[in-house]
Amino acid sequence: MNGLLLVDSHCHLNLPEVEADLPAVMQRAAEAGVHTIVVPGIDLASSRRAVELAERWPSVYAAVGVHPHHAGGWSAQARAEIQALAQSPRVVAIGETGLDFYRNLASRDAQTDAFRAQLDLGAEHGLPVIVHIRSATAEAFAELEAWRERAGGRNGRPMGVLHAFSGDLEHAKRAVALGFLLGVAGPVTYPKADDLRRTLSGVATECLMVETDAPYLSPVPHRGRRNEPAHVALVARGLAAALALDASAVASLTTSNAAHLFGWMHDHTNRDLL
Repeated sequence: MNGLLLVDSHCHLNLPEVEADLPAVMQRAAEAGVHTIVVPGIDLASSRRAVELAERWPSVYAAVGVHPHHAGGWSAQARAEIQALAQSPRVVAIGETGLDFYRNLASRDAQTDAFRAQLDLGAEHGLPVIVHIRSATAEAFAELEAWRERAGGRNGRPMGVLHAFSGDLEHAKRAVALGFLLGVAGPVTYPKADDLRRTLSGVATECLMVETDAPYLSPVPHRGRRNEPAHVALVARGLAAALALDASAVASLTTSNAAHLFGWMHDHTNRDLL
């Protein structure tokens, strides 16, 4: 994006598909203007790896959590390990957590228990939460609303992000009312995603971030191939088109929104680049 600075707010550098050539992936990200990457865990091992990567790469931050697909392994011991990992200064969020009733790789009860516990961990540590929702919108919003009631706020900062948001405008507005940002991923570039683009155009720009979800959800023209953080520049262009804004404005807005959510501050000097 020719000099623009971007944050990839959700990228699985900790998965083998990306780690296989990580130095080259990081170099391409830097060349694309990606100065910060948030790496979420999906289970205990990947959460540990996320922290290790954040400690190795100055412009990588970690989130730690258990994805709903792995919620069957949630336990008191898992909670204790996530809690311990969250003590690292390189951890900026709990997640990704949530509900996925599409694949149902864990029982609904197990998913709900793990989701509820991780929401509460976020509140305990003063950290935002990264939320995955698929085919469970009503149930997930019920949990988020109940959590907001018992957790209160975060001193004016957002509560978390609904990652790879794909809902309608009603759900977007409900999320924003609860204090959540919306993560915008590769689908914003898809030719048939007019409904998503219209929804995003109805949301305040301070509530949007860009992400890749690499190695998944590759944007056009990379659909069907491995995604990587450099491609967040294409997501930003797609969002800019949806909002009828200049790409530089979207880069600036989404970078600021990520800093506000995750709690870091950048002065945009070379020391912040990958």
